[in-house]
Amino acid sequence: MRKTLLGIALLAGLAAAQTPNLEGMMKTSEAAWNRGDLESFVLDYDDSPETTFIGRTVTRGSRKAILDRYRRGYPSREAMGTLTFSEMTTRMVAPDIAIMTGRFELKRTAAGGGDSTGRFTLVWQKTSDGWKIIHDHSS
Repeated sequence: MRKTLLGIALLAGLAAAQTPNLEGMMKTSEAAWNRGDLESFVLDYDDSPETTFIGRTVTRGSRKAILDRYRRGYPSREAMGTLTFSEMTTRMVAPDIAIMTGRFELKRTAAGGGDSTGRFTLVWQKTSDGWKIIHDHSS
């Protein structure tokens, strides 16, 4: 029994050690957004024609398509406001696939569109360029 519990604890520790630091990447993205740097913000998206973003509309395409979507939706620093990610939870579903859920909050002036909050689900894939978002569903 003692060996079994030790084995389970070791496996749990190994799994935790192999979980990528996606929350750290999200905090880096949050900082890019808050300094108005959309080009850096979208670097976590996979630059693939299969990458998808689902919000009010669906965007499919490369990192440039995602960047263009953000530029249309947030055309000024005032519209971008200040972004905060929270309540992030990551679940590994395969060695190279992770699902993250969380909450976003935008603090903006009334002229910038007012405050906005919502939830997101991100599907991350480990690529030759590191961990990248292959699917984003934010509402």
